[in-house]
This record gives sequence, structure tokens and C-alpha cells, in this order.
Amino acid sequence: MLEFIKQIDIHILLWLNGSHNEFWDDIMWFASGKYTWLPFYALLILLLVLKFKRDAILMILLIALLITISDQLASGIFKPLFERLRPSHNPELEGQLHFVNNYRGGKFGFTSSHAANVFALAFYLTLLVGTKLKWLPFVLIPWAIFVSVSRVYLGVHYLSDILVPAILSIPIAWIVALLYNRYNPKLIKKYTYDVPKNN
Repeated sequence: MLEFIKQIDIHILLWLNGSHNEFWDDIMWFASGKYTWLPFYALLILLLVLKFKRDAILMILLIALLITISDQLASGIFKPLFERLRPSHNPELEGQLHFVNNYRGGKFGFTSSHAANVFALAFYLTLLVGTKLKWLPFVLIPWAIFVSVSRVYLGVHYLSDILVPAILSIPIAWIVALLYNRYNPKLIKKYTYDVPKNN
């Protein structure tokens, strides 16, 4: 089974990475950039504040916890535990991959912290505000897929490197969303004061 998954991983990697051209190189490099999405995050936070006002305080604070958990699980636990070489560092694929700006990433790639973080955020906000902002999941989920696929295109991850954290991010997002639902009413009550009535 593991050998079968490995072959599927390599086949998809070589197909996607091998479909490169200058246009997609620029697009995928942009999608995978470390600071590319900062304006997007800022707009997202602004949206939450404008829509949910005081309720957004804990919601935003818990995003920091969410990303810390997902990132540490991917980079702090899985990568050193499994020590699976990235495609870009795999001797078996030497000379078969196209690298944009000679970017190869770190030594180990299972699992992708990019995928873990973007999917955790997408699922978390979908669970919390998906019913009130029904259009938001249709932005966040494709965005998470786009960012994750860019990692495979760039030759620094296999498909399974992004699928596993995408799946694992669901219970992580669910747990952090439960924390919000559990503690936010108390936070609101604590910092809300009765307005004196005019006699």
C-alpha cells in the first residue's frame, strides 16, 4: 500500500511539476510566497471585526492558537518524526524536477505546514461564520487548495504531503471552534456593562 501511494505521489508530482511554463511559474511562486497573503489576512480580520464586532476578539485571538497547533504538528512533530525527504531533496528524482528561482525548501516535507495552516484557517472560519457569511467558504477552501497545490507544482511536496494535513486540520479547527463557542459568551459578559437607564 505504501509503495502504491508513493508511486501515485511521484506520478502526480511529475505531471504537475512537468506542466510548468513561465506564466504558471509566476502564479505558483506568488501563491506560495511567505508574505503574499498578508493583505488577504488583513482584509479577513477587518471583515470579522466589521461583521462580528466584539465577538471577533476571541475569534481572532484563537486564530493564533489554531495556526500554532497546525504549524507545530506539521513542522515540529511530523517532519522530524517521519523524516520523509522532499521531492526536491530526493536523489531518485534528481534531474527530473523543475525548480522556480532554484527554490527547494528544507530537507523534509511530510507534512506541509503551508497546507496545514491554510486548511486549518479555512475550516475554522467555515465552522464559526460559514452560516452567517455563506460566501466565505467558497473563497477560503479554494484558496487553501490553491496555496497547497502550488507546493506540489514547485516540486517541494508530494500530494500526500498536503492531503494529510488538510484532513488533520478538520479536527483541529473543530476543537478550536469549540473553544470559541465555549468561552466567548463569558468574555462578552465579563466586558459588557449595563448602560444606565434614564429615569
